[in-house]
Amino acid sequence: MEQTLILVKPDGVQRGLIGAIIGRFEQRGLKLVAMKFIQMSRTLAETHYAVHKERPFYNSLVEYITSGPVVAMVWAGKDAVAAARATIGATNPVAAAPGSIRGDFAMEIGRNLVHGSDSPENAVNEVNLFFTPEERVTWNRLTDSWIQE
Repeated sequence: MEQTLILVKPDGVQRGLIGAIIGRFEQRGLKLVAMKFIQMSRTLAETHYAVHKERPFYNSLVEYITSGPVVAMVWAGKDAVAAARATIGATNPVAAAPGSIRGDFAMEIGRNLVHGSDSPENAVNEVNLFFTPEERVTWNRLTDSWIQE
């Protein structure tokens, strides 16, 4: 079963959208296997966003993600990364489809509420960065047979 990292960013936390965002992934049929409410350290933020280090927005991205608490989660399911990204919507919320998290709740790229892993390979690295194996719960959800063939 594929896993993906989802972060509710500081704007989502401040706007009181944690529950609504979690609800979107639950309604989609993904299964929550880990979650914590954290204040991201600068070191963790720099490691997490290292791929963007040479980009002009890197410093503001690190400043922003460390500006307030985030909710870090691991969601699991068949094609979890692709399913989560479709649920999140396009990076630019104005271009995001209605019904997606960003399409329904966000207006600007710099305040787009949620981070989601962009590939299965990156998901493995990101999940391991935020959660130890012991922090991830393996459990049987009774509705799985109604979600997956």
